[in-house]
Amino acid sequence: MEPFSIPLETIYLYGLIISGVLTVLYVLFADVFHFHGLGDGLDFLNPVLIFAFVTILSASGYLFERLSSLHFLLILGISAVAAFIVVALLNVFVLVPLSAAEESLVYKESDLQGRVGTVITTIPADGYGEVMIDSISGRIAKPASSFDGDLIQSGTKVLIVQVKNGVMEVTVHHQLESFL
Repeated sequence: MEPFSIPLETIYLYGLIISGVLTVLYVLFADVFHFHGLGDGLDFLNPVLIFAFVTILSASGYLFERLSSLHFLLILGISAVAAFIVVALLNVFVLVPLSAAEESLVYKESDLQGRVGTVITTIPADGYGEVMIDSISGRIAKPASSFDGDLIQSGTKVLIVQVKNGVMEVTVHHQLESFL
């Protein structure tokens, strides 16, 4: 069948090229536009899913038109079902886990103030050592100096008082004892 005097094969090919290009452009520039779906309950209208559906539909339609002699409506139905299944799997196994993942592992130096770490390289009274801070996302090791001007031995728990020019100023951490 040839709607608009254009073969269906050509329409599928144009659809594949256009939706493929739009998908790549959207994936590259999605953060610029900050689009997160249409509302809370309409996450299936995510542009990535729509573009992927049209891309897969066009690709499978093109292949079926090119390689088989099936009726064009059967080809459209098979392509739509295949595209729906692939897009559903993409959504469930890729997009949903990515949206639930931690956005960033970046920290600011001001976020380190008040945290407790362990000295891994002894901090001399007038020099620099190194402190390791454990967090959920991993460990951070940074240079440190003594806030009080005291020698702090390796293995000592320290409290980060402030961070200046990438160097933490620390003091010995004294835990309060509880008598229960």
